[in-house]
Amino acid sequence: MKLFRHTTDLPAELRGSCVALGNFDGVHRGHRAVIATAQRIAAEIGAPSAVLTFEPHPRSVFRPDDPPFRLTPFRIKARLLEALGLDMLFVQHFDAAFSSLTAQQFVEQVLVRDLGARHVVAGYDFVFGHKRGGDIAYLREIGARHGFGVTEVVPVQDDAGAVFSSTRVRQALAEGRPDEAAAILGHPFEIEGRVEHGDKRGRTIGFPTANVELGEYQRPKSGVYAVLAGIDQGGETVWHKGVANLGRRPTVGGLVERLEVHLFDFGGDLYGRHLRVQLHHFLRPEMRFDSFDQLKSQIAADAERARAALG
Repeated sequence: MKLFRHTTDLPAELRGSCVALGNFDGVHRGHRAVIATAQRIAAEIGAPSAVLTFEPHPRSVFRPDDPPFRLTPFRIKARLLEALGLDMLFVQHFDAAFSSLTAQQFVEQVLVRDLGARHVVAGYDFVFGHKRGGDIAYLREIGARHGFGVTEVVPVQDDAGAVFSSTRVRQALAEGRPDEAAAILGHPFEIEGRVEHGDKRGRTIGFPTANVELGEYQRPKSGVYAVLAGIDQGGETVWHKGVANLGRRPTVGGLVERLEVHLFDFGGDLYGRHLRVQLHHFLRPEMRFDSFDQLKSQIAADAERARAALG
């Protein structure tokens, strides 16, 4: 997959794609239906398949004081999109100036002038342009004038009839149901970050941890999770089973939310490395203990539960 952090001045051979439009935060099963439709149409018309997404997420521009909410910061979103077999990913920088473009200007300047799109695919609820002035019906109308086709993808539902959505993923995570979040996403929810130096208390009680700041991620329910932790080694990711605490660590008076991961049967040095942590099973809420002995005993019990849950 070729990645472009702009849409302007593209070589002629990269224009004329079938492009899927959207934020695609989470790259959940509904998003994948939109992208798969774009790939199918691209193959039918002999065009490259592409996604046009927006960074930073528009919500962070319009509502900067909101709590963190991202399911897939850009690094992870790009990796998930690449795994789907796309030819190209276009990243449109989203700021106040871009948000002032009308729906017509967005189509004429980005889709027509920059990308030369041959076909555009979007979900049923896609809106765009200043004050959300454009929708799928307008896109179809203006596309006919400019010579590109438009395909709308209807809602994709689970077996119970619930529509796959980022909102449902966030709710499941906030309520401590990572398995449900994974069912909507089509992949485990994952937090990735650089391993930072912590207070090193874990190693004094026999459970050294890798500490990852949460940054702009949606905050799952605070507590203890059975996890798989991935360490990039060359061109592959090596996964280790583990147990993790997500929260403020009330026993030691912690003030900053972080993810602390203990990898089973691992003795390597992770400081400064990127760690991918998949939340698989919620074990218990975060608790405050009166002593480190109590904490150590509980962590040992948590580790055994995590091993059993991960199989």
